[in-house]
Amino acid sequence: MPSHSPVPVQNRRRRPRFTGLIKPHEAFPAIARLDRRMNERTYGRRLGPQADAALVRLSTAANHSVLWMVLGAGLAATGARGRRAAVRGLGTLAVASATANLLGKGLFGGDRPAADVLPLVRRLRRYPTTPSFPSGHSASAAAFATGVAIEWPAAGLVVAPVAGAVMYSRLHVGAHWFSDVVGGAALGVGLAVLGRWLVPSPPGPAPDVPAGPPTDVPALPDGEGLFVVVNTSAGSGRILKEDPLEVLRRDLPKARVHVLAEGDDLHELYDLAARGQADRADRADQAGHAGHAGTTSDDVRPAVALGISGGDGTVSTAAAAAREHGLPLVVLPGGTLNHFAKAADLTSMSATVDAVRTGSGVSVDVAELRVDGKDPLTVLNTFSLGIYPELVSQRERAEKRLGKWPATVWATSRVLRSAAPLRLSVDGVVGSYWSFFAGVDKYVPQNLAPVERIRLDDGVLDVRTGRAEKRYSRVRLFLETVAGGGASSLARRVQPLERHLAVDSWTTPDLALRFGDGPPHDPVILAHDGETLEIDGDRVVDATLTMVPGGLRIYAPTDPTAG
Repeated sequence: MPSHSPVPVQNRRRRPRFTGLIKPHEAFPAIARLDRRMNERTYGRRLGPQADAALVRLSTAANHSVLWMVLGAGLAATGARGRRAAVRGLGTLAVASATANLLGKGLFGGDRPAADVLPLVRRLRRYPTTPSFPSGHSASAAAFATGVAIEWPAAGLVVAPVAGAVMYSRLHVGAHWFSDVVGGAALGVGLAVLGRWLVPSPPGPAPDVPAGPPTDVPALPDGEGLFVVVNTSAGSGRILKEDPLEVLRRDLPKARVHVLAEGDDLHELYDLAARGQADRADRADQAGHAGHAGTTSDDVRPAVALGISGGDGTVSTAAAAAREHGLPLVVLPGGTLNHFAKAADLTSMSATVDAVRTGSGVSVDVAELRVDGKDPLTVLNTFSLGIYPELVSQRERAEKRLGKWPATVWATSRVLRSAAPLRLSVDGVVGSYWSFFAGVDKYVPQNLAPVERIRLDDGVLDVRTGRAEKRYSRVRLFLETVAGGGASSLARRVQPLERHLAVDSWTTPDLALRFGDGPPHDPVILAHDGETLEIDGDRVVDATLTMVPGGLRIYAPTDPTAG
């Protein structure tokens, strides 16, 4: 091998003070012989000055995982799948780096190879002085690439050559033996596989299924027998929205349509329609068109179906009236928030119209909320206390700009800073809560602020709570929100972790709640389906939430792809 100029002082490596307990080259002579042969081959390989310099830069870029953090940021910018890949890749990298550098090098270690014989262009400016086995760079590279591939195989194929080049660069610049690189790579891959078992990837898109089992509803080809209230002030969740009044005039011309005006009692409107009586607005309209309508009587044919075009709050009121009179409900998604319509596969006006014309219907679950012994309220979507309503409001403002997961993290950090815990008795057990959420049927994802449902016939309340009794619960709650469903998934597999989580979740057919035990407190804001109810803080109030499986019939496609 040709001789080279002396190594500058700043490039000479210092011998580490501690080189591990089990030095591989001393304990396993065969490994030492293999490493020396591989070292000679690598040192003798001539790739040219440009390739040598590129490998030095690549090896240096991977210091302190800077290279992988940059790649992770790029992946996260591509969307939800990229964010999942980045989180798993960087999370696995953090564990692998700590294991390699804190545990592996202390247990094994050994001296590093000499790099003095390499040309200057192939040498690092500063060589590491830590023990040699395993290679931390290789462990990090393999962990990141494998973690990314678990969540997004195509992205893993792109990252893998970069990871391989980083591993080879540690040999090319004389920073590690061959066994160091192999051992680090095996450690990184192994920890990624273990991480996949402990925290599985979220399931892919669920198969599109009907919102509930089919049920009998009358076919109304031209809308005759349908009474619809249109809330034109509800806004729209769509940029290019369909005008519900135009759709009804065109597609269901014989339906009775009432435009909700200020001062109208929505429940009274439905009562009159179900009994076959006209409201004041209908009577005025009849009087003004007497020659055409042929009558100005207060009596009209009783409605055989009730309809609503509006947001979740008005849909909930309409559902209560439909249940009270035993009639099916038509939901035209015309409001700003249409969570129920989306879950029922009613994502367009045409989907609902087609279901009305053909008599396609499903039965869906509802819940009944009874507060202080008063008449029950129908709940279609969610019931909540504490920070949850404000958290959702903040998240929905930001998610179009940031995406759902970053918006949830941002909203949680913002709301938790000024939140105060709520004292509450749940099924007889008193506790302190940051947030209390109960969804009608099962919600996803498995975190503090779930987003949506797959079906509407699970028959259970999906409860998520953020407990405030545990130490640092505010920080724990934030970290578990950042981790998403991964924290609860990990706790299910490693049971001792479960007691350390701030977020609890369970399903139940009913809940019994009590407010006001203890000293007077600020009023409690109870939210359901976008509506709020204020409970005085100076008295004890009992509330119950009970599932009613199949409690509402709605017009909806039994073929979910038609929605």
